[in-house]
Amino acid sequence: MTDQPGEALDDTVDDGRPTFRLGYVPGATPGRWARTWRDRLPDVRLDLVQVDAADAPPALAERRVDAALLRLPVDGDVLHAIPLYTELPVVAVSRDHLLAATTEDEVVTADDLADDVVWLAKDDVLFADGGPVPGLAPTSPDPDADLRPDTAADAIALVATGVGVTVVPMSLARLHHRKDVTYRVLDGGPGAPVGLAWLVEGLPDDIRELVEEMIGIVRGRTANSSRGRAAAGRSDARPAEATKPARGQAGRGGGGAPGQGRGAGQRGAARRGGGPRASSPRKGRRRGGR
Repeated sequence: MTDQPGEALDDTVDDGRPTFRLGYVPGATPGRWARTWRDRLPDVRLDLVQVDAADAPPALAERRVDAALLRLPVDGDVLHAIPLYTELPVVAVSRDHLLAATTEDEVVTADDLADDVVWLAKDDVLFADGGPVPGLAPTSPDPDADLRPDTAADAIALVATGVGVTVVPMSLARLHHRKDVTYRVLDGGPGAPVGLAWLVEGLPDDIRELVEEMIGIVRGRTANSSRGRAAAGRSDARPAEATKPARGQAGRGGGGAPGQGRGAGQRGAARRGGGPRASSPRKGRRRGGR
């Protein structure tokens, strides 16, 4: 078993054990937590269910999954969430682009993209709150044309043709890796927080207890923790450590996933994840003598 995005890590045999369904969005890698679950709770089958980023909250609301690793923020009136980590933003460029000539431990800035067309996908999670997008917006003679690629995978495929660049979370750049595309960390760009979420109301007590177990696993609590199943006898079965992250703040300061983090933690996290090292941010480096 490996911890690769999209790999079928779930148990496939329905042998009568109770089941806990954990959703995860593209780019999330639940494998290491799934292994801990199976070591710690062999009597409960864990099903891993990949869901689109936009579909994760509805999947929880409709009880298609019991908890989910998803993009933050979420509607705090509907979902409890705990931030886990924040992904680095990266600029994906074709191998023929001038930025591809930089070393992998270099970062780029918004100024470096001033003359580039930036293609953001319809499922973009970095600039969804309306923050400033670097570079030039795509243009068309038809003012009503929607030029955005449908998905991050489509945006990266478009970038491979050399018509511009895109900005995505590092995990999606890795997930949709192509030999004709590379990426560099965008210094000062918006992060992509990821968290564990579950319903505020409507969970049966047995599922709520299993949610508590998953919280303990992602938080790194030991199997002997007094929380988790030991909490089944408590009258307030609401899982501990639940938060309602404020928009724009969810995930800040969270740590845990390789290759992810913010601020000073970005650089070491990126090195651990095998991605580009955001070593010494360069201010205002421009291409072609700009």
